[in-house]
Amino acid sequence: MIDKLIHDFLHDLENTRHRSGRTARNYDFYLKRFLVWLNQAKINSPEKITLETVNGYSSWLKKLSSTIRKTKLKDNTRNYHLIALRAFLKYLIKKKISSLSPDKVRLAVFRGTAPIFLEKNELEKLLEAPFKTNQEKILQLRDRAILELILCTGLKVSEVAVLEINKLNLKKDSFVLSGKKKRTIFVSNQARYWIKKYLESRYDKNRFLFISHDRASLAREKTGLTPRSLERVVEKYRQASGINKKITPQILRHSYAMSLVRSGETIETMREKLGHLSLNSSVRYFDYK
Repeated sequence: MIDKLIHDFLHDLENTRHRSGRTARNYDFYLKRFLVWLNQAKINSPEKITLETVNGYSSWLKKLSSTIRKTKLKDNTRNYHLIALRAFLKYLIKKKISSLSPDKVRLAVFRGTAPIFLEKNELEKLLEAPFKTNQEKILQLRDRAILELILCTGLKVSEVAVLEINKLNLKKDSFVLSGKKKRTIFVSNQARYWIKKYLESRYDKNRFLFISHDRASLAREKTGLTPRSLERVVEKYRQASGINKKITPQILRHSYAMSLVRSGETIETMREKLGHLSLNSSVRYFDYK
């Protein structure tokens, strides 16, 4: 029965949720190993999957050897298996099939610094902050657009700094970002709304999306905001919002990553959306909810 449910889950992943074929293949590989463990434990129905079952599976993975290097699986590799299992258990909940809660599946200890991110109420305060200042309306609109864009895309500050107006089509919900690795960036309706409002207030010929509006920069018309300027924008609204927590563009990127985890995105999808070169950079978010 469980093998049929896994088959249905993978079909849903690829055909309903439109995840890549690579994601489905990886999850298929990881979940087949889970099936091997279930057969050894003589478990054949989802309601019999318990915390003890998962802990036994995690210990079994720890002793397992890589099929390529013939060495013990690293913690990160073990986590990929457990993240796939979480996704499968979430699917069972969605289908109202009784089984273990995915939140019970704990990952191997992450040996780096836990990512700092903002909760929903903090994000709301931060987004409202530009219109609580006495600065010019065009700067209020620009800064709201900056915050919205980073929070809905997870773009790095260096990527935001070099965005050009003609690279975006505000009638579409995505654009292609060039760089070391091309990737599709999806932009929320709210972010597109504020970018449009900001651009409607501009009368310059500067090609960059976000610019300084002092006389010197408007005269140059060839430069956008620098990464350091964008960092100062974020810090200004941290102070204005009264949030007693460190906030940087990188922390806004962490917040976007956590929103992906909480919405049930796969680790491969996260890697693609954040532009990570390695899955190891994405896995760190999955044990911090």
